[in-house]
Amino acid sequence: MKRKVKDISRRNFVIRSSQATAGILAASPFLACASQKNKKSKPGSDMKLGLVTYLWGKDWDVETLISNCTRSNILGVELRTTHAHGVEPYLSKSQRSEIKKRFNDSPVTLVGIGSNENYDNPDQDKLQRSIDATKEFISLSADVGGSGVKVKPNSFHEGVPHEQTIEQIGRSLNILGKYAADYKQEVRLEVHGKCAELPTIKAIMDLVDSPHVGVCWNSNNEDLLGQGLDYNFNLVKNRFGDTAHVRELNIGDYPYQQLMNNFVAMDYKGWILLEARTSPKDPIKAMQEQYAVFNDMIVKAQGI
Repeated sequence: MKRKVKDISRRNFVIRSSQATAGILAASPFLACASQKNKKSKPGSDMKLGLVTYLWGKDWDVETLISNCTRSNILGVELRTTHAHGVEPYLSKSQRSEIKKRFNDSPVTLVGIGSNENYDNPDQDKLQRSIDATKEFISLSADVGGSGVKVKPNSFHEGVPHEQTIEQIGRSLNILGKYAADYKQEVRLEVHGKCAELPTIKAIMDLVDSPHVGVCWNSNNEDLLGQGLDYNFNLVKNRFGDTAHVRELNIGDYPYQQLMNNFVAMDYKGWILLEARTSPKDPIKAMQEQYAVFNDMIVKAQGI
């Protein structure tokens, strides 16, 4: 069974930035309990910060990944395929069981697998290969203790009407959603590629009837097009899955505070996963910084 880890509320996180107050909290069970009760009453309190092994973590094996996530208090991870952790469909049953055990014996949750599979290709043989490969990732995720697999829509092709591609992607996701249901997994459609405009994602999801397929918000510049972030967020928020991707929360001009305001307002309960793009000299320090920024944003969004 997974070891339980003391959950520090976001209010406590801000308070603990003062050493004096941290000492008072440590000495007072009453204050800690009162703060925990308050945490549960605030929308967005169940949101958690995790990591995508995109650049940060791409060169870490499973043991190092678990250690570094534990040290930074970023206690969830989406394992991107082809990276150094080596969690791939070719693993044997015993190897998969060992991966699952390592995560279960740690405070870090294996959120799922980040695949590169997509369903836009007009070549039907290639499309079928992508569907079959996704099924392999779904069974892998189930075996190692994950809860889902990230996939991509992904592009439009010359000579193929957009509506035809959208229909093909939606049909493919329904096939995969049915398959994922048997493994108690979620197919997570990342807002990605030439399909990244939110009206396109909504059009795809309007064709998907499986509850085992959800949208993975991806914090793209396309989110700001048309009527803006709030409008585009609302187009798909009722189809969100258990994961969303962000870049570094304090770098660039993407309106992350506005995004967190929206997640908190809907009381999102999933994982906000860092798909960071920089190459810091000290990744642990960088992860700790992102953890602090994330908690500060949630506190602001909650109006505490």
